[in-house]
Formats: sequence, C-alpha cells, structure tokens
Amino acid sequence: MDEERAGRLVSSLRARGVPAHLAHLGVYQCGVRVVLFDGGEAVWDIDGELGLRAEVVEDGVLVGFVPHVRGSEDFDEERLVEVIAATRYDKEGLRLPPDTDNPAPRPPGQALPPRRPRHTPRWPRWLRRR
Repeated sequence: MDEERAGRLVSSLRARGVPAHLAHLGVYQCGVRVVLFDGGEAVWDIDGELGLRAEVVEDGVLVGFVPHVRGSEDFDEERLVEVIAATRYDKEGLRLPPDTDNPAPRPPGQALPPRRPRHTPRWPRWLRRR
C-alpha cells in the first residue's frame, strides 16, 4: 500500500487507541505496524489481489500470521481500520505459514534421528590417494 493510505490508517487506528505505526516494507511499499501488549508486533499489509493480511513477529522471528481477510480487496479505509482494530492476536489463533515445515512432535524420551551431512567434503585431486 502507498505511504499516504498507510498514514491515514495509522491515524485512524491511533484515534481508536490502537498502538499503530507506519512500517516501511520496501522501497515504495508501506504497511501498518501494531505493537502487541505481550511483546512483539503485527505488520499489516494490503496488496491489490492479495488483500489484507498480517505477519506476527516476536524478537525478529515469525511466530504466526493473520491469513487473508476475505473480501478485503474491496474494503474502504474505515472497514480496514475496523478489521485491524478488532483482530485478536492470541497464540492459539495464530498459525504458521503453510509452506513452513512443521514436523510432528516427538514423544518425550525419544532420541533425535541421526543427521546426515548435506554433502561429504571432497579432497582436491592432488591430495587424494591413488
């Protein structure tokens, strides 16, 4: 979203008591950063076809996200402010992105499987035994 629109959203959110700030996401792309009370922040972004969505970050680590809000491509600014202000950021409601590998939890006491090296180092030809 452009900087002017993000600035208007931040002003409207602050008027509602939401701790919102302008977030620079790219060269010409801005978003809305909402500071969470339990530590961390939610960075909201809206792109044309992708709609409104947010990433929740704690100490620089992605801990979850708020998925695409259906129909948000056509929302006006007041409706966007309502959605952002009404969102709950509890840990149970957050989900990892679908492309993240999330292995099943191990039962307690079970050892980790042995790690295979990614590749075995090769010696230069002149150091190899013949």
